[in-house]
Amino acid sequence: MSDANTSLYERLGGAAAVDLAVNNFYRKVLVDDRINAFFDGVDMERQAAKQKAFLTFVFGGPNNYTGLDMRKGHAHLVARGLNDSHFDAVVENLGATLHELGVSDADIAEVAALAETTRNDVLGR
Repeated sequence: MSDANTSLYERLGGAAAVDLAVNNFYRKVLVDDRINAFFDGVDMERQAAKQKAFLTFVFGGPNNYTGLDMRKGHAHLVARGLNDSHFDAVVENLGATLHELGVSDADIAEVAALAETTRNDVLGR
């Protein structure tokens, strides 16, 4: 069913799929000792809403993302030691979440490639 005219957002299942994926993703992140400390004191409902809007936009859905750019939004975390290993852990959790939801390996690879395009900004370099 996937063709060149179908966005990743549509292939993943639209808003309902992004909502489910983000909720499951943050459940994984919050129990991952490699990265969960970065979320101490974070309003997770607000965080999830921002992530849903961002992923919807990145995946080719409607653009309702109004958050900070990646560099500004993560600068306080970089100051706390955010590095490549943490970025990798986030991408790993996202891939595992999508796999559990039945997303194809090709689409997971596309998501990982999109995430990779933000690495340097997220890590402030």
